[in-house]
Amino acid sequence: MTSPDALLELFVDVGRVVRRAVDAIDTTDLRARTDRAGQYALDVVADAEACRVLQAAGVRIVSEESGVHERAGATITVVVDPVDGSTNCSRRIPYWATSICALDADGPLAGLVVNQATGVSVTAVRGCGAFRDGVRMRASTTKRVEDAMVYLTGTPPAVAPWKQFRALGSAALGLCEIAAGSLDGLLDAGGFHAPWDYLAGYLACVEAGAVARDARGRTLVTDDPDARRQLVAAGTPELADALMSLA
Repeated sequence: MTSPDALLELFVDVGRVVRRAVDAIDTTDLRARTDRAGQYALDVVADAEACRVLQAAGVRIVSEESGVHERAGATITVVVDPVDGSTNCSRRIPYWATSICALDADGPLAGLVVNQATGVSVTAVRGCGAFRDGVRMRASTTKRVEDAMVYLTGTPPAVAPWKQFRALGSAALGLCEIAAGSLDGLLDAGGFHAPWDYLAGYLACVEAGAVARDARGRTLVTDDPDARRQLVAAGTPELADALMSLA
């Protein structure tokens, strides 16, 4: 399975089984934790279903919850976060996503980020654009921090003179807001995001004409499960440069 269309169909299936698995969890159990730091029991339930579907497709898997699933001869690696925004999900805050990106020898090929609380989906294919529910996305043209609505992940070291800010709890969805032009820029407070958090959103940004970087100049394109990055994204290079100076 190497065609972008087939991969996106697969990713839609993954999103569906994840939503069904989480919906089946009793509300009183949603906040249950595992022995692993930062992990909810719902993450494990969602991951089992996501990996079951992906394994049947014969791809190599890199998952936040269960690590690397090798597959001999696979030319596609799928990097997946079954539940991005687990705390939101556990508290029934309607802003959590399944984020999936396929990588081939040339980098990100196809990605899906679906807001599981609303059903809104963002898809992106290398060289073919990015779409929200079928409508092509275009990034913002804002250039100055003073004019910008900025998405924050974590607490920045200092308050900057942005017009307004939002902190909504899902890096994958935050990057999609940048791709869509709903928000102008995104700034991480530190280097704590892994490839499964951002690769699909990164591809959407690139395809929508936005800029996405690591604040320390490292490549964002990696399937290393131990990699952590500090994200900076914006609709324009000028705003990205300004945000980089605040990272």
